[in-house]
Amino acid sequence: MSSQPQAPRRRLTVNDYRRMKEAGEKIAVVTAYDATMARLVDSAGADAILVGDSLGMVFQGHESTLPVTMEHMIYHASCVRRGLARSGGRAHLTVDMPFGSYQAGVDEAVRSAVRLVAEGGAEAVKLEGGGEYVEVVRRIVRAGVPVMGHVGLTPQSVHKLGGYVVQGKDSEQADTLLRDARKLEEAGCFAVVLECIPTELARVITARLTIPTIGIGAGAACDGQVLVVNDMLGLDGQFKPKFVKRFAELGESVEGAIAGYVGEVRAGAFPGEEHTFHSAKLRLLQVVEDGEERDALVLGAPV
Repeated sequence: MSSQPQAPRRRLTVNDYRRMKEAGEKIAVVTAYDATMARLVDSAGADAILVGDSLGMVFQGHESTLPVTMEHMIYHASCVRRGLARSGGRAHLTVDMPFGSYQAGVDEAVRSAVRLVAEGGAEAVKLEGGGEYVEVVRRIVRAGVPVMGHVGLTPQSVHKLGGYVVQGKDSEQADTLLRDARKLEEAGCFAVVLECIPTELARVITARLTIPTIGIGAGAACDGQVLVVNDMLGLDGQFKPKFVKRFAELGESVEGAIAGYVGEVRAGAFPGEEHTFHSAKLRLLQVVEDGEERDALVLGAPV
């Protein structure tokens, strides 16, 4: 029986975020930082990919996201964009604005956002912060770049917050976060990330907004969820925050595979004949030089 060719998958847009919220469809977002992982994430059916400044910790080995630069974000975003091109490119692509790229002023923020789109291939940008960045959001949106907000635990403010701690645990903090989320919606954000806040607060914010909420450590009431791909795949055996579920333990598999390779190389078992190339135009002859037999390379097919 012949199979019908499948139509190309339609790429999701910011309009789909609101449509999915209205329809009660959960939004699955996964981070990715390179072409290979982007292709796999997209092929697995994720709705969106976030190139997060978490790459500073996941890929670069820093203790925070603060050292990440615009050049880093553009580089990784462009890698992800090429990976999406190979997989059909259904997933929507949002890219983080790194620390220092928008805090100094509105004009700089607009330039940074435009660079992420023009040079990195982003379809939207994400920035951290609440009411203090309302005008920044408005101007970036006015420039034609969709913006995703981010409130709660904002890693770029880790020193101000006193560490990576849950936010909004008392009524005053909760009221502030709710107001911030509503201000971001009014400023034009198409969605907002809620990070490390009580699930009760996330439920209220989600109900009060018409734009989707994307949770990470904010409970199941959010309109969608986002996880760092290395965390959900268990690539780092030492990093096990409460809000992460490991859907695989690939770190152990990777170590086992590399150990097997090392063992075979040392034993001379790899490469085998099936991994080896030959030439019909070259042959080896045994010759005697200085009283010792040695291999000699001779042109021409063997007779």
